Amino acid sequence: MMRSIVLRAPGEPHTLTPADLPVPEPGPGEIRVRIKAASLNPADYKMAKNGHPAWTYPFVPGLDAAGVVDKTGEGAAQWREGDRVVYHGSFVRNGSFAEYGIVKANAAARIAEGLSFEEAAAFPCAGLTAYQALTRKMNLKQGASILIHAGAGGVGGYAIQLAKAFGAGQIITTASAANFDYVRTLGAHAAIDYNTEDVRERVLALTDGRGVDYALNSINRQTAQADLSLLAFGGQLACIAGAPETVADFQPSHKTFTVHKMMLSGAYLAGDERAETELGIMAEQFMALMTAGKIVPMIEKRISLEEVPGELTRLSQRHVRGKIVVVL
Repeated sequence: MMRSIVLRAPGEPHTLTPADLPVPEPGPGEIRVRIKAASLNPADYKMAKNGHPAWTYPFVPGLDAAGVVDKTGEGAAQWREGDRVVYHGSFVRNGSFAEYGIVKANAAARIAEGLSFEEAAAFPCAGLTAYQALTRKMNLKQGASILIHAGAGGVGGYAIQLAKAFGAGQIITTASAANFDYVRTLGAHAAIDYNTEDVRERVLALTDGRGVDYALNSINRQTAQADLSLLAFGGQLACIAGAPETVADFQPSHKTFTVHKMMLSGAYLAGDERAETELGIMAEQFMALMTAGKIVPMIEKRISLEEVPGELTRLSQRHVRGKIVVVL
C-alpha cells in the first residue's frame, strides 16, 4: 500500500483526505516512479473542484513529480530501476500526491546532474507552460517587449526568467506592490500593481504608446480580452486560463496579431506520442537552463504530503509566490 492524498468526489481543496491505496502497476510503455517530491499548481485545485468524466474515486490529484524509477513496463527499455526522473503527468489519471506514480516512459525526463528532486519537481507544469509559450508558440525574439501577468506566480515567475535568458528588451509584469522587489530579482524591468493601477495605461506609457510585442496571460478570459488592446502591430498573445472570446470582431485592419491557447495535458488527451515525447524534450531543455544558472526553481515552501489540502487552499486564495513543493 502507499500513502496518498485523494478526492472522494469533486470538491474544494479542503475536501482532500489522506488514504492508503494499492501501489499501481505500470502498463506497456509506462514506468512506475517512487515519488520523492511533487509540487502544487493552480490546475490541481481547479481540477479538484470540477472533476473529470475519466476519473474514478478515490482519485489522486497532482501533476508534477520527481523521483526514482521503481519498475518498468513492457516497451520502456530506455529506463532502468534507480534512474532519477521528472515529469508532467496527465490530469485524467492518478497523479503525484502519493508515494508512487505512473507516467508514459517517453514523457519523462532524466533529472540533470546537480538538481535535487525538489528543484526538479518545482518546474514541470508552470515552467514548461511558460517555456512552451515563449519558445514553441510565440517564438520570443531578442530585444522584443513582453507583458507577463502574475509575475510572482509559478508560470509568471518562470516566464520572466525565460524572457530574460532569451534576451527580451523590455519585460513588464503585473504583481501586487508587495512583490515588486521579488519580480525584479527574477528579471522584470517594470512592475504594475494590478490592484491600484490601470494596466493598459501603464503598458502603453512604458512602450511609448506602441504596445508590447508579446503578452502571456495566465489569469482569465476577461484580462486576455483586455490584452488584445495592448499588443503592438503583429503582436502575439498566449493564453493559459481562457482565450479572448471576440478575437475576430476586435481585430481592426491596422493591427494584426495572433492568439495561442496553452494546455500541456493536451498531449496526453490527444494520445499523440510525438506530443508526449515533446514534454520530455522540453523538460530536458528547461533543466539545461537551470543547471546553467539562468533559471532558479523559486521554491517558496516545502511541505509534507499531509499538508497538501491546506496549502492548496492557500494557493487557491492567490496568496502564494513561487512554488510549493511536497517532500515525500
